[in-house]
Amino acid sequence: MGSSVRHVLGISGGKDSAALAIYMKELYPQMDIEFYTCDTGKELDETYQLIHNLESKLGVSIKKLDAKTADHDNPFDFYHQLFGGYLPSSNARWCTQKLKIEPFENYIGTTPVISYVGIRGDEDREGYISTKPHVQSIFPFRENIWSEEVIGKVLANDNQQHLLTLYKDFLTENIYQRAADIIKTPLRMGYTQNQKLKALMGLGIKEFNHVAFQSLKSSQLPIALVDEFPLLDNESILIRDDIFRILRESGVGVPAYYEEIPYEVNGKTGHYNRSRSGCFFCFFQRKIEWVWLYEQNPAKFFLAMEYEKDGYTWMQDERLEELINPERIQQIKQEFLTKQQNASQNFRSNKLIDILDAEEEGCAACFI
Repeated sequence: MGSSVRHVLGISGGKDSAALAIYMKELYPQMDIEFYTCDTGKELDETYQLIHNLESKLGVSIKKLDAKTADHDNPFDFYHQLFGGYLPSSNARWCTQKLKIEPFENYIGTTPVISYVGIRGDEDREGYISTKPHVQSIFPFRENIWSEEVIGKVLANDNQQHLLTLYKDFLTENIYQRAADIIKTPLRMGYTQNQKLKALMGLGIKEFNHVAFQSLKSSQLPIALVDEFPLLDNESILIRDDIFRILRESGVGVPAYYEEIPYEVNGKTGHYNRSRSGCFFCFFQRKIEWVWLYEQNPAKFFLAMEYEKDGYTWMQDERLEELINPERIQQIKQEFLTKQQNASQNFRSNKLIDILDAEEEGCAACFI
């Protein structure tokens, strides 16, 4: 499939990237995929267990990528001191840059790379995409496996004639005429790239993939260097339930922090869990997840609290020592229970993991 191109898949410790690794290994064993993980040194034990289970299941070694520091066991603390005790936040994600993105980009160097990303078919986001021109992201769980940048090249108005020529090889005459009408309609304010994409994919996902693949042969993208690409014929769309099924049926298992745990508040029963992987002190955690950490893993909670001694806080509006006041914990639990009850009536799902994920996506470089 093109020896000059590397195929890589990052394992974050989250459910989606783990399931994607299993999925790709089982469906495309002929592909030479490199598996890697970026270790911050501040992950939960369940994350490391998941990586170990994956190595056993896949029969491969998952390469650990280290940040550029002499202290490979504690890279977060190295940069924390380098930045003068300033904690990362949603507005200043130095942890993502230094501990995830830079190690990845150092690892791949300048070789053309296709990176497989575990964004699901029930998510509407792109996730982390490298700005390096020699790195291309593919999304195997989605109906559209291509990134927006790639779709932009394929569906560009000046590429119409090329698409018309390519589509003749993949569609019957009557369906081709429908495709031609779509292709000849230029992108404009009232007809977006996404609308055009959906219209063409509605005539055939595999057919669109093959046309896109051939269209990109003249580009500078890594896919242009690949002779064949088995994902072109994959029409599967995987959603959250599929991810949990893959993890359970494979024997790798679902990390324990995803499992819902009951709690009592004001005579009622609520449930909480952790919604994603990432450092145990991640600033993207919701209040209820901080409470979960305090009650389920107090040692890690108090380690997180230690970082606030210099005046910086993980949350803009509240210190961890304030959050664990018993009355405050009850308030947070009650607020989340109310949110869960409202969600069961107004939201697509009342599953905790759906409610938590829907509030904010966080950083895909860490969590997929």
